[in-house]
Amino acid sequence: MLIVGCGDLGARVGRILQEDGREVHAVRRDISRLPPGFVGHAADYTEAGSLDFAAALRPDYVLATFTPADMSEAGYQRGFAAAASHLVAGLADHRPRRILLVSSTRVFAEADGGWVDETSELSSGDPRAGAIIAAERCLLESGHSVSVVRFAGIYGAPDGYLLQRVRRGELAPSTPVRFTNRIHRDDCAGFILHLLGLAEAGESLAPIYIGVDDCPAPQHEVDLWLAARLGGSAGERGSVRAQPPGKTASSHKRCSNRLLHTSGYRLLYRDYRSGYAAVLGDRTL
Repeated sequence: MLIVGCGDLGARVGRILQEDGREVHAVRRDISRLPPGFVGHAADYTEAGSLDFAAALRPDYVLATFTPADMSEAGYQRGFAAAASHLVAGLADHRPRRILLVSSTRVFAEADGGWVDETSELSSGDPRAGAIIAAERCLLESGHSVSVVRFAGIYGAPDGYLLQRVRRGELAPSTPVRFTNRIHRDDCAGFILHLLGLAEAGESLAPIYIGVDDCPAPQHEVDLWLAARLGGSAGERGSVRAQPPGKTASSHKRCSNRLLHTSGYRLLYRDYRSGYAAVLGDRTL
């Protein structure tokens, strides 16, 4: 297994593969931060030629977890579009059994709370989303066996941004309603491992999956629920968390995970209540 951009998610997947007796190679700039036993390759995948060693490794599987080089439009281009082309070039004539690309539901055009699935229209007005879309297309059109997983709202860290914001008493307003989608990081790793298992068994995989739980929910509802569980007197100040560059506070959608369920994966945490209860150590829910 070759993990390109091995951060928290890659490390979680890699550790489980390692326990199963698999050899795990991982690419990141600072390999001292890799889990013990990973074979580290110090490289910056945003640079041309940085992954040219990949073909010699002849990996059976590749997991690409790209991130923007910085939050600018150029940073997204380097971190996604360029990185994908560098991976394809680095693999040269070697054909892994499957490449999995971690992507984002940011790529969808829907901005008014409607439902989207894997076939929905993609964004044409968000340059940062465009860079992610370019990375997807680069790999999907490369001739490799590729599946893209578009995750939304990955959470699970006890000091995550949303929990910190709610602890400060900064709650999203009740109107206008803005739907959010999320998935616990254990389910992110679990779903990736599930897809790898299907590929190993020779099962057919879809080219694109959406990775979310069963419960798109208004941000205000999630914030109020968390505030009650945290036991604070947050109140409803109505301050809204900063939106990612290129988005507005009204931009939102509801993501269908039908294909995730069809694949046979069973979510560990089907909604934000069960997921955040686990994060907070709340055994009553």
